Amino acid sequence: MAKPAVILVGADKGGVGKTTVARTLLDYFTAHNIPTRAFDTESPKGTLKRFHPDLTEVVDVTTVPDQMKIFDTLGSAEAKVTIIDIRAGLLSSTLQALRDIGFLDSAKKGQITFSVFHILGPSIASLDEIAETAQFVGDANYFLVKNFINNSTFFEWDPATYDSYFNKIKGASEIIIPQLNTMACEQVEVASVPFVTFVANKNAKGDAANYSFVLRGYVRHWLGNVWGEYDRVKLPELVAAKEDNVRQVAS
Repeated sequence: MAKPAVILVGADKGGVGKTTVARTLLDYFTAHNIPTRAFDTESPKGTLKRFHPDLTEVVDVTTVPDQMKIFDTLGSAEAKVTIIDIRAGLLSSTLQALRDIGFLDSAKKGQITFSVFHILGPSIASLDEIAETAQFVGDANYFLVKNFINNSTFFEWDPATYDSYFNKIKGASEIIIPQLNTMACEQVEVASVPFVTFVANKNAKGDAANYSFVLRGYVRHWLGNVWGEYDRVKLPELVAAKEDNVRQVAS
């Protein structure tokens, strides 16, 4: 039996493209027929829900009732993969809450597969977040994601400086999200559909659309590169991990 898998997508810094990464993850798992649900913590409006309304629920992760909606249902939910899109500024505090409720202990015991996708910006301030989160992630699968979606150059990152931060977390892996053509990105935003739906030339209702062949090609190529990164880190095998002795979550 597969363990519940939780993927936290976040950063304390804003404007680094967290929701874009969450959207690619939902598309990726859907394409691999892996049942997935998502929680959008951009309460009350929600950005992720605009693109994936059927899979996403908007929550306020800082409140106990909404924390219960997420974590009390891990063992009973039909979807065994839960993606949580963390609002800017809440990554460290969310990890702290997960420690306090015993979630991190459950992950350490092997009852839950826990992964953190830490979306990095181009500044040293963004790297400083690693030191803050390192004390909480413990045995999580920790991914440092360089997201070039906003044309970031990461110009301030001296290799030695980057390595000193990167090595703070044992077993950390790097993922590169390449830049998507600006016009293609804007058209997907306007369409308010998943990337795969845009590529398939469908609208939100599943009917035929009239999106540009050229822009769909750019999105297809970009999404293929992103998914190649997820294949490289063996994401499907990671979330499908099984435990030998199935125990109640957070027992």
